[in-house]
Amino acid sequence: MTVRRARRPRAVAPWVRTRLRSAPGASVALAVLVAMTAFLAAALPLAVDRYGDAGLRRSMEVAGPARTTVQLYTSHDNVVMPQDMREAGLREEAAREPYVKILALPGDSLPVDAGQSSYGVRTTQRVEVPDPFLSQPDAVAPQFHLIAQSGLAEHSRPAAGRLPKAPEDVTAATTAVEAAVSSETARKLNIEVGSVLHVPAVGRDPLAVRITGIVEPLSPGEAYWSTTRVMHSPNLTTRPDDPSRNQFWIGALLLHPNAGPALLGTVGMPERYWMLAPYPSALHGYDLPELKAAVASLEAGPLLQRASTAVSSPLLAETSLDEVFGEYAGLRSAIGPVVAVAAFGTGTVAAVVLLMAGGLAADRRRAELTLLRARGASLRGLAGRLLAETAVVAVPAASLGLAAARLTVPGPRLPYAVSAAGAVALLACVALPLRAVAAHRAVRVHAARDDLVSARPSRRRTVAELTLLTLAVGAVVTLRTRGTSDGGTASGDELVSLAPVLLGMIAALVLVRLHPLPLRGLARPAGRLRGVVGPLSLARAGRAPGSAVLPLLALLTALTTAAFGGSVLAGVADARDRAATAAVGADARLEALRTLPAELTGKVRRAPGVRDVTAVSVSYYAYPSDGRLSVPVAGVDPAGYAALARHTDIGTFDTDELKTSGGSGASRGDAEVLPALASPDVADRYGTRPFPVRLEDGGRITVRIVAVRERTPVLAGQEFLVVDRSGLPPAAARPTALLVTGHPDAGALRKAAGDAARVQIRSERLTAFVDSPLQSGAERVYAAAVAAGTGYAVLALLLTLLRAAPERAALLARLRTMGLTRAQGRRLLVLESLPQALLAAAGGTLTAWAAVRLLAPGIDLTTIAVSASSSPAGRAALRTDPVSLAVPALAVVALSVGIAAAQAWWSGRKGSVRELRAGDAR
Repeated sequence: MTVRRARRPRAVAPWVRTRLRSAPGASVALAVLVAMTAFLAAALPLAVDRYGDAGLRRSMEVAGPARTTVQLYTSHDNVVMPQDMREAGLREEAAREPYVKILALPGDSLPVDAGQSSYGVRTTQRVEVPDPFLSQPDAVAPQFHLIAQSGLAEHSRPAAGRLPKAPEDVTAATTAVEAAVSSETARKLNIEVGSVLHVPAVGRDPLAVRITGIVEPLSPGEAYWSTTRVMHSPNLTTRPDDPSRNQFWIGALLLHPNAGPALLGTVGMPERYWMLAPYPSALHGYDLPELKAAVASLEAGPLLQRASTAVSSPLLAETSLDEVFGEYAGLRSAIGPVVAVAAFGTGTVAAVVLLMAGGLAADRRRAELTLLRARGASLRGLAGRLLAETAVVAVPAASLGLAAARLTVPGPRLPYAVSAAGAVALLACVALPLRAVAAHRAVRVHAARDDLVSARPSRRRTVAELTLLTLAVGAVVTLRTRGTSDGGTASGDELVSLAPVLLGMIAALVLVRLHPLPLRGLARPAGRLRGVVGPLSLARAGRAPGSAVLPLLALLTALTTAAFGGSVLAGVADARDRAATAAVGADARLEALRTLPAELTGKVRRAPGVRDVTAVSVSYYAYPSDGRLSVPVAGVDPAGYAALARHTDIGTFDTDELKTSGGSGASRGDAEVLPALASPDVADRYGTRPFPVRLEDGGRITVRIVAVRERTPVLAGQEFLVVDRSGLPPAAARPTALLVTGHPDAGALRKAAGDAARVQIRSERLTAFVDSPLQSGAERVYAAAVAAGTGYAVLALLLTLLRAAPERAALLARLRTMGLTRAQGRRLLVLESLPQALLAAAGGTLTAWAAVRLLAPGIDLTTIAVSASSSPAGRAALRTDPVSLAVPALAVVALSVGIAAAQAWWSGRKGSVRELRAGDAR
């Protein structure tokens, strides 16, 4: 007879479900922490991609189609070809047939907007049209580009007349063609439907261009019209070699695409061209290397060779798109490391908080885990159960955070967000098992004391701390060496981003080792005090856990990141303000190419918000000495201009340095030597001897340099001379610019100036400096990262206090039975929390100061401040901001004291029986 063994009954309640039900509050808290951290971690790369793409599109928009469109055109090497072949090459089909192939060449590497791209024939030289009915501002005939571009009907609507036509047999000998002009060209140049313009020809009568229509551009700002801006809007300009600055118009005549051969008879040197307009909304900042490679290939590479093959003629390429990409890359490379500082700092604090949460859970369950080890539980089995228990909570929470980040900040590169959220989930899952394994390697029933003062770290901990300290110091020294020796080229190195974390690690390890020394030194003198609160609080501070590296590292990193971020933002704001002031020269500026009306000064003085007005006469093309190099000369009133220089803090000087000794220049004659303020370059060139200067109007003065300044308000540049305006000839002394101080109303100034002067407002220039989404987006991400880091620092402080909360409550209950009052209990907890709070505040302040001083040579804030590599006010360096150093440190102390006082108040409201029983149970 076979006896069957009774089967061992299976556990009804598995481990994971039992543990989750036994502590639902802790599980919910962990889920919230993981979800919030995963959301921030996943949102960061999506936000960076988002503002990077917006910044690239904004750079394309600011540059304009004239710089971003890739223009391919035939070279003029075919001028020796037979006339019939040249005419055939300029017909519409000769440009249309290869257009489809050229349009498809860049592919996905450089998305092209086919709707804004075009082809055609145009003159490369402007031709002067002397017809008398055309507008001639200074009796100078206007000049025109003749353009036969495809797609005119699709990109415009007729405002009057009809679109031009052209027969199939147009040749170089054709004497008349039809054309259209834009509505703005017709209005400004006095052109009507039916007007005939006579374009000079070579060896025959002029080419008659009859205007058959006036068109209104549908999208004048798009690439079709704005690549060649004169197509939709004529330009009023002057000749560089004309001393009288006579102005004339430059416009465009729009021919039918098949009228190209007729341009051979003019002096305009026609050519075929193909314009490839990039599609801005399809460009991404992270694809910048591929975009730059595609542009380089189109300029002088395989794609240009393939385009030449499609055209069956050598092609040349012209574009500034590579420069636009380079400017964007420079701005992004300058902003990236600064944003990464906040990202690394916040990430470190978040990781420390997750580790602290796992450590708190392990400490809370110390008795349970010790009992399990005593009953035979293996480390592997215990770690596996804890890992499963944590993963059930952390993985869904991280997935929820990822989904929220995806909905909040949509972005194309989801794998980066998934990786970030997965890293958060992994860290949250392993924090508790690792802490439990480290604490319960050996089977024991009672744990030894781990007081801050009495504890002696093990040799393993000492070796690990020394190793980390050596690596961190080596990395910081390497960063400092690169940042100073390479002239700041370390800005692209990852060490720049890790510097606050490395400094925080060094400071945390050093301070944890040094912190017991003052406590030991104060323990004996404090024992002689009469009161009980002081010695007891000092003793309690010494009974703090010795393993305080993680909380201190979290606080120091958060304080360093916050203070560094405050210094960066303050430095950027200061740099923008100084750049706007240097660019305008005052709070507002009114300037004209010629003399300002005499009554304008009075009108401006009466405008709302105007405090003072300084009149200045500027001669931009004055020739000192030999007359080969021009130097701008500004005539100013010494007293008013000195006050303006002091107000703007640009090139301040003493009033007496510029004052002349006599009356007006007309009464003294030209031989009077005028004292001058000069730039360093001009001073080095001409020295301190008197030298003559010939002004724009032909007048002459003699100046002697008496002072040197880097900058001056009215003139921006490396070369200038500033003299007393009363010493100039009457014609040259008439004001050409007005510099306004105060808080002027922009509308009132523009109304007073009318068409007589161009108005610049400092506040508007300041706003223009933050026009790039790359700047504003980076600042928002930085501010959010600093705020998140601060929140995690507060959470780390709360976790530290929460760890000691039960023991503190039991202590107060015991002391109250011995006669301790509630006020004494509050003071006890406050004084007990002060040493660590002061340690974190002082260490954070010193660490932040060291981080700013360390990174200052490697970070240039100029690009972040003004979206350019150079600023009118010079280089914007990173400087320490006292407010950013003091406020976070004081906040930590205030928060620690507040939490301790709140805990004492709450404990005073409760009875003592429960705390005493809890203390006995412990």
